[in-house]
Amino acid sequence: MHERASNRLLALYRRLARFALGRWLFGRLVCVRAPYFATIAPRFDRLEPGVCEISMPDRRRVHNHLGTVHAIALCNLAELAAGVVTDATLPPSMRWIPKGMQVDYLKKARGRMRAVALPAVPIIASEAAYELPVDVEVRDPSGDAVFRARIAMWVSPKRR
Repeated sequence: MHERASNRLLALYRRLARFALGRWLFGRLVCVRAPYFATIAPRFDRLEPGVCEISMPDRRRVHNHLGTVHAIALCNLAELAAGVVTDATLPPSMRWIPKGMQVDYLKKARGRMRAVALPAVPIIASEAAYELPVDVEVRDPSGDAVFRARIAMWVSPKRR
């Protein structure tokens, strides 16, 4: 995996994570940049090149009619984790955008959800665009997997 010296997102996380409320603040700042993710109130638990862990509190605003975490809230959590791990891992010459998502709902989601995102293949610098699969697994407080996603990221060279 490449670690980008110029990766501002990763540098900001590392700077803030040292403080008591730093990871919470980092999550708020990400939501300022991408406001829709604020609906899940994400907390970044770990971020480094090649891995991102985010948790989402169990609160009424993400529930469905059954009182469990809504499927789309789980998709939102997965997309955020996949995007952030991609951004934190890409070489500085590359950019990304989500292209598609395949999901499996494994069981009813109750409680605080924790997502772990990992690129399924090594991320490389390339002159050509390519599809990068990112795997995300979401677990409940007992450690049971409740949701899995494979998110296709379209990775391409930045325009010069």
